[in-house]
Amino acid sequence: MEQTADAGYRPTIMVTNDDGIDAPGLQALVRVLVSTGRYEVQVCAPDSEKSAVSHSITWRTAVSVQQVNINGATAFAVSGTPSDCTSLGVSGSLFPSTPDLVALSLLLLYENVNDFITLGLYPRVYLHIVWYRSVISGINMGSNCGYHIVYSGTVAGAREAFFNGVPALSLSYEWVGGTSNVDDYTLAAEACLPIVNAMLAEIKNKTYPQKCFLNVDLPTNVASHKGYKLTKQGKSIVKMGWKQVTSAAQGGKMLSTMTMETNSLTSSEMDASTMPKEHRLFKREVRGAVVDEDDTDYRSLQEGYITVTPLGALSHADIECQAYFKDWLPGVAECFSSSTL
Repeated sequence: MEQTADAGYRPTIMVTNDDGIDAPGLQALVRVLVSTGRYEVQVCAPDSEKSAVSHSITWRTAVSVQQVNINGATAFAVSGTPSDCTSLGVSGSLFPSTPDLVALSLLLLYENVNDFITLGLYPRVYLHIVWYRSVISGINMGSNCGYHIVYSGTVAGAREAFFNGVPALSLSYEWVGGTSNVDDYTLAAEACLPIVNAMLAEIKNKTYPQKCFLNVDLPTNVASHKGYKLTKQGKSIVKMGWKQVTSAAQGGKMLSTMTMETNSLTSSEMDASTMPKEHRLFKREVRGAVVDEDDTDYRSLQEGYITVTPLGALSHADIECQAYFKDWLPGVAECFSSSTL
C-alpha cells in the first residue's frame, strides 16, 4: 500500500515558560495540546519561577536537568532561565534528535517518501522524520504587551527559539486577582489552538515567515473574547517606584504585567531589625500606568481581543532619532576638543 508523508506522523511542539514547570498555565497548555492527539509534546521549562528575567542566560555555570512526569509529554525541569530552557530543548542535546536531523537532511534532497523506499531508507529513517516543529512559551500569568515585552521571560523563551531558526509563539493571559481562576488557562489554551494549527500548516508548507515570531495575549474574559486581532507592539508601561520596607515579605508577587498580586506574598522572612544598620530593604511599587494609542497590543487586549503581535529581534530607533544622530555624530570630536561642557 502506498505511504503518504503525513501517515502516522505528528508535529513536535516544545513548551517552555517563565512561571516554572509546575505553573498552572503551562500545565493547562500541555493538557490541551496532548488531548488533541495531534502533536508530540515536549516540555523544557524552569524548575522554579523565573518571571521578568528577560533574555538572561546562564553562562559560567552548568544547569541541572531533571526529568519530571507530565502525562502525555516528555518533560524536563531545568535550573536555568527560560532562554536556557529553549536553547537546550531545541539543541538536540536533551531530546533525542540525531535521527531526525539526518532524515531531515535527506528530505531536502528527496521530497517524496517513495524516494526513501527506493533508497532502502524506509521505514528505519522515515519513522523519525521531523517534518515540522515549533516552540510555545507560556501560558504566562499576566499579559505581556508594550514595553513589558522587554522584561518578559515568557517572550524571551519564544525569542530564543527564533534565534535558533525555530518558529515560535509566546502566550500570556491577562490574569486579574479576584476575577480570574485556574480554569481560565484551559480556555486560553483552547482559544489558541486555531493559531497553533494554522501556524504548523504554514510551517509544513514552507510558507511560514522566518523573520519574526508571534506574541499572543488573551483577555481576562477569554470565554467571551471578540476574536483575533493583529496588533503592533505599543508603548504601554506600568510606572514603577521604590519604597523602603521592613521585611522582604512585604509587597506581594509581581506579575509579568508589572502589577502586584498582593495576596501572594514571598516566603522570605528577612526582617530589617535583624540586619546591620547600614543595610536597608527596598521593594518596587506600582505608581501608575501609561497606555498608548489605538490598534496596539495592550489597548486591543483591554477591548477584549486576543492580540497577535509579530515581533522581531532587532530594535530600531525612530526615524527622527536616526536623522538627529546623523547630523550630531560628525561634530562629536570637535565638541570634546573645545570643552564646551
